[in-house]
Amino acid sequence: MSTNSSPLGIQLPTDQELVLKVIPMPADCNANGDIFGGWVMAQVDLAGSVIPARYTQGRMATVAVNEFVFKQPVRVGDILSFFSKVSRIGRTSITVTVEVYAEHVRTQRQYIKVTEATLTYVAIDEAGQPREIPKQ
Repeated sequence: MSTNSSPLGIQLPTDQELVLKVIPMPADCNANGDIFGGWVMAQVDLAGSVIPARYTQGRMATVAVNEFVFKQPVRVGDILSFFSKVSRIGRTSITVTVEVYAEHVRTQRQYIKVTEATLTYVAIDEAGQPREIPKQ
């Protein structure tokens, strides 16, 4: 895997695409000041859908969260960068990996990996049934 170094030596992927950047706000956190895991999961699902949408060229649905690992807590005001890449393309489905890196607004360009996930999306027709992914 190719990477870019930050001042602390944490590596950002260069073999994946930056598909989303977002800053969580106070409404997204629990009583301890950490961002809700469900909020992070929703953002990962959005980020994970970006590349498959190019292939499906129409409706698609998340059919599986194959793996989801919370490595570090996310705090209010962290700048989150979501990187994704395709790991498998099937007849009707696409599996992607998503890696999430956080940087504090005061110490930008010092990254920490906070989450990694693998998700599968399926192309669906208007009736919600699986359909073939168009040939590229």
